[in-house]
Amino acid sequence: MTPQDRVRAAYARIALGERPEAWITLRDEAAVLADAVAVEARLAAGEDLPLAGALLAVKDNIDVAGLPTTAGCPEYAYQPAVSAPAVQRLVDAGVIVLGKTNLDQFATGLVGTRSPHGAVRDVRDPSLVSGGSSSGSAVAVALGIADLALGTDTAGSGRVPAAFQGIVGIKPTIGVIPNDGVVPACRTLDCVTVFARTLGEAQQAANLMASPVWPNDAPLAAPPRPIVAVPARDELTAMSPEWVTAFEQVAKGLEAAGAILRPLRLAPFLAAAKLLYEGGFVAERYEAVGAFVSEHPEAVDPTVRRIIEGARDIPAHVLVADTARLAALRDEAMAEWGDADALLLPTAPIHPSIAAVQADPIRVNSLVGTYTNFCNLFGLAAVAVPAPGQGVQVITRGHADAVAAGIAALIVGEPAPPAAATGIPLLVVGAHLSGQPLNGQLTSVGARLTGTVVTAPSYRLHALPATPPKPGLTRVDSGGAAIGGELWEMPPAALGPFLAALPEPMALGRVRLADGTTVTGFLCEPAALATAPDITHHGGWRAYLAETS
Repeated sequence: MTPQDRVRAAYARIALGERPEAWITLRDEAAVLADAVAVEARLAAGEDLPLAGALLAVKDNIDVAGLPTTAGCPEYAYQPAVSAPAVQRLVDAGVIVLGKTNLDQFATGLVGTRSPHGAVRDVRDPSLVSGGSSSGSAVAVALGIADLALGTDTAGSGRVPAAFQGIVGIKPTIGVIPNDGVVPACRTLDCVTVFARTLGEAQQAANLMASPVWPNDAPLAAPPRPIVAVPARDELTAMSPEWVTAFEQVAKGLEAAGAILRPLRLAPFLAAAKLLYEGGFVAERYEAVGAFVSEHPEAVDPTVRRIIEGARDIPAHVLVADTARLAALRDEAMAEWGDADALLLPTAPIHPSIAAVQADPIRVNSLVGTYTNFCNLFGLAAVAVPAPGQGVQVITRGHADAVAAGIAALIVGEPAPPAAATGIPLLVVGAHLSGQPLNGQLTSVGARLTGTVVTAPSYRLHALPATPPKPGLTRVDSGGAAIGGELWEMPPAALGPFLAALPEPMALGRVRLADGTTVTGFLCEPAALATAPDITHHGGWRAYLAETS
């Protein structure tokens, strides 16, 4: 399907009028078709457009040049001259913007009902909420109108709507995707998120929006057998017994896929979650838009106004005390986390009706955020994926976004998507190959397999007398051959200790590949090869092991 075909199909679906309240500003079809023609021309000119023709919906607290930003409040509207970096990076990759979507006003809520444009209804049951605050974005994707949608997440707004609509929501570590051009809810706790129907599509978009600079120790992949902390049944008191059973089945499936499960005590996480709205941190919401709310009270949803204006007079000592309380809870929570690679939690304990939210808007909204509110307070990353019940979320430490994606892939049965963080290429030809005895030295530090490769025809391979068995690779001036191996990426911080721990006669050096590039790779001191059998004719270590076994 060409980009123009995709645009026509999307507008035909919009014309059905299934959830018109999902949109605040929908672009004219002719203008969107013109963008599709431009994308086709860029492709014809040879541009690399990884998301060519993908259709994007944007939450209306994120700037798109040429479209008003309202944050769900028409009186607040302004016309941005440029798009937010998150939007522009996707457009540069070939994405076509359809329009701006409805939200809980000023991104204050997890239900999708706090909007002058009307409550956004669930795609399967219109009596239920769609989840907020990124309600319209999630619905646009769930209906199949948009391929991708941007949301924001302060308390769970990039995950709860994904859970309720049966799609994927990626909430990266705060700061990984720039917040420039985003109307803040809580300036230090906000992050831009992405929705898609598959994990691979969502991760690809997240990677393209992400900053190229990551910490040197950021893991690049989940380990083959990740340790996942899971709360016991009696910890999930906010959920119905049926949903708890569904969650337990997801955990068992993850264990069957190779994960190692261990119990998790939720108390410090849930205590921190309450600080987001019940303490001093809510003052950030007044800092963001409080002056406007106070000056235009009639323009603001009553529940939103109550929350934001209620934060105006919070004493400074309350925020200081809550900051100290949060630090203590973080220490307690991380001690409980221990050696786990990730947490597995339900995304939301209930899926309320619109009527229930209207009857008790504060309490029901707070209950929805039971398992999401603590995440940004602790600086964590998360991926929400569809699952029986109302979905689950995989939560990891900050900048371990690749680990969250890899474990989520085990749940949904997709290949682990590549992460945005990059490392140092490392060629392995022997005991560090996948499935070989020393491969765990790579996977334990978050290294990522990028594929199989072949060296230039300038090398000899010898079987060393070592335990475990391993080969020695050396470069020769003549009589060499091409040797097969694997290319891995190592977190930069892991490479130094890895090199320091190498036993003699192994070393790391530059190895030339068949395509002419050079990478860091395993080599062997020539002096150790005098009595080691030459196995070059096998073409690689695996072939040698297969024949000698």
